[in-house]
Amino acid sequence: MLYDHDRNEKYYQGIRAAVAHVQAKGEKVIVLDIGTGTGLLSMMAVSAGADFCYAVEVFKPMADAAKCIVEKNGFSDKIKIINKHSTDVTVGPGDDMEMKANVLITELFDTELIGEGALPSYEHAHQNLVQEGCVAVPHRATVYAQLVESQLLRSWAQLQPIEVQGNQLLPPPAMGNCSGTHSVCDIQLSQISPSSFTALSPICTMFSVDFSKPVSSAPQSYSAQFVAQTNGLAQVVLSWWDLDMDPSGTIVCTMAPSWTYPQPKMAPWRDHWMQSVYFLPAECKVTKGQDLSLTVYHDDFSLWYSLKPLSRQHSQDSRILSRPSCTCQAHLVWNRPRFGELNDKFRTESYINALHSVLKKDSVCLGVSDGSLLPVFAHLLGAKKVFSLENFTMTKQVIEQVLDANSLGGQVELLDIKPEQLTLQDLGGEQISLLIGEPYFCTSLLPWHSLYFWYCRTTLAGLLRPNATILPCSATLHMVAVEFQDLWRIRAPCVTCEGFDVTPMDEMIQKSLDFQESREAEPHPLWEYPCRALTESTAVMTFDFTHCVPQQPLISHGSLPFVRSGHCHGVAMWLEYHLTPDISVSVGLTEPIGEQGHCEWSRHSKQGVYFFSSRWEDSGSDRAAVLYNLVFEPSSGEVKMDFNVKSD
Repeated sequence: MLYDHDRNEKYYQGIRAAVAHVQAKGEKVIVLDIGTGTGLLSMMAVSAGADFCYAVEVFKPMADAAKCIVEKNGFSDKIKIINKHSTDVTVGPGDDMEMKANVLITELFDTELIGEGALPSYEHAHQNLVQEGCVAVPHRATVYAQLVESQLLRSWAQLQPIEVQGNQLLPPPAMGNCSGTHSVCDIQLSQISPSSFTALSPICTMFSVDFSKPVSSAPQSYSAQFVAQTNGLAQVVLSWWDLDMDPSGTIVCTMAPSWTYPQPKMAPWRDHWMQSVYFLPAECKVTKGQDLSLTVYHDDFSLWYSLKPLSRQHSQDSRILSRPSCTCQAHLVWNRPRFGELNDKFRTESYINALHSVLKKDSVCLGVSDGSLLPVFAHLLGAKKVFSLENFTMTKQVIEQVLDANSLGGQVELLDIKPEQLTLQDLGGEQISLLIGEPYFCTSLLPWHSLYFWYCRTTLAGLLRPNATILPCSATLHMVAVEFQDLWRIRAPCVTCEGFDVTPMDEMIQKSLDFQESREAEPHPLWEYPCRALTESTAVMTFDFTHCVPQQPLISHGSLPFVRSGHCHGVAMWLEYHLTPDISVSVGLTEPIGEQGHCEWSRHSKQGVYFFSSRWEDSGSDRAAVLYNLVFEPSSGEVKMDFNVKSD
């Protein structure tokens, strides 16, 4: 956020205008800054001429950092840091605030605008902490929406029919009729190409909130009428918001995706505020020229949408449509990337082809993954018996729904048993001839966490036939050194921000990273964060599932020579699963690296990213390379890593 120059500059301009407005009335400028963070906005206010600032920050480590930053910049006499939630702040002689403020500065927003409790905080502030007629920065927020048809985005919300060797596996009716989870899908919408959706509406202004006046957190609804631009299926609503920093609306900070800009490359990058995707409760056909009404509802923390033909929309109807909630359980056990993964036809085809190549008529299969459809595929492909370990009650119930919807109830035996508790009796006295897994586990964060499959295979060794087939038969860990277009900003020291020294913030972050666990990889969905490969993609470690987990660590060390010049910000890591010797599935790169280093990443998985501690390492030298030393610890299942850049 400190690197977001557009945001910071617009706030500074709005603060200068607000301070000047109050001064022009001959009044002292008393500022209330809610959610001060580093104290940046309060320091801007004092620099602009404010007489005093009350800076409220509920998170103690952040409040402590703000005190250090304010002191370091020489503003301690004019800025008071209050380590409380704003609703607990008191006003009066000897209290937290000596008097009510006449300028209200806030940064309480998230991708959904109100998800961090902005409305209740504003509501309380106007009732208790600021003067009537105060000046607010930002002055106003406006929410925009666009109705689209997008099979890509819709695939993140609903299970689609799956072809399995001439059989069609249908989703349960309960899933199709379910409105899904209420939580917003926040993504870098700039990374969704306009070719991936069809706009059915113009960009609609849904509603605005004036922060200079009393704000209500009560549930409300707003509608926008429009004429459908083309025929299509209304499936998804894309949404974002703007901030007007001043009453005239001349200082605007927008969250609009880059493809709305005349010059997309001019769009500022933000990871703290992105864009939102909302899934309509049910898709419906719309016809070009049809009059439609899109309605947005909100409570104190979230938004949701509905669509109706205009003829059915009553302008006096003030009823609030209930917030969507999952009634089928699938949306509670499968997150949105998981839905996308299950709906990926190419990926599914790879698994079906691999299963078809190893299955025999007398195959006794056991599936080990959370809420996986592989055991269902195995039955449809002709396996003699199929079992599936489901350690979670809800995943078991979801798979039961799929089986029942396709008249397959009882054809796959779902066992609510942990691998170490499974006995031959549970398998009807027959040993396993085919052990299958995607593998996918709900608790996996980093790619190698799914190696839990290997541990399950090891635990189940006594129940496997001597010639049992393991699918996947192995996995390889791949790495590539990368230059990020923007993601490097989340870890690089800022030093100064808009002329203010924020090194205490840098030091606090660095201190939190100064322990071994934080000098490792962290998960990121790299399809949302463009990068260039500076080295070739290299397989650096193999995990052989046909054998048990070894007792000794697996060690790999070597170098990744740079093949392109640039700034190396870190190393991206992922697994590639070898289902059979000639069929593989990657959870990282999905295409060969482009000539200029362009990378295409899986939209369904997070990759591991190791960031270098310095801002970047120059890879311009002909002999430069990334040196790596990796250790897979069987006792923990973790991959310990150490990287260095050799520049000569």
